[in-house]
Amino acid sequence: MWSDQVISMMIQGIWETIYMTVISTFAGYVIGLPMGIALTVTDKDGIRPNAAVYKVLDVISNLVRSIPFIILLVILIPFTRLVAGQSYGSKATIVPLVIAAAPYIARMVESSLKEVDPGVIEAARSMGASDVTIIVKVMLVEARTSLIVGATIALGTILGYSAMSGTVGGGGLGAIAIRYGYTRWQTDILVVSVILLMILFQIFQTIGMKLADKSDRRK
Repeated sequence: MWSDQVISMMIQGIWETIYMTVISTFAGYVIGLPMGIALTVTDKDGIRPNAAVYKVLDVISNLVRSIPFIILLVILIPFTRLVAGQSYGSKATIVPLVIAAAPYIARMVESSLKEVDPGVIEAARSMGASDVTIIVKVMLVEARTSLIVGATIALGTILGYSAMSGTVGGGGLGAIAIRYGYTRWQTDILVVSVILLMILFQIFQTIGMKLADKSDRRK
């Protein structure tokens, strides 16, 4: 049987993982949602086409997403230390998680908004709706189910990233799996850490898909 210290460590790892994942996803959407809206609006088929703005956002999004997360973690260590005051631990890991998540979220938002029927947008425009009204009350509302599904996928992806950060001193279950399960050959801790990550993933996915299902007007 495990000691109280190991059990306490696993419980702390669970909460650190949830903390990193949820906060990073929220912060990622603070950046990624406006970025995704801007990509949609300024596209050639958007309500306010602007090739220059779209190109800049497109390049930024593609560049960040092209860097493997494990490498991005290492590259951002000086910046992480500057922002968080340290380069290790769950709080510090949030910095690279947000930077990695934001462009990914932006692309998912862009994809969701482009699913909105152009006829609905044209109908709103013909009634005198402003661009802001079209974005807030038409595009975001019509795409809400797809946006929630995208957020669910993003949450699962960021959960995986948070576990990966354990290789370079991040916190949570990933760090426990690496430090004890791999480095010290404590297979039981490694297996339990993986199972707990799988359970968290399933919980996030189940909640997200249920919310998406409830928001779907077609049902």
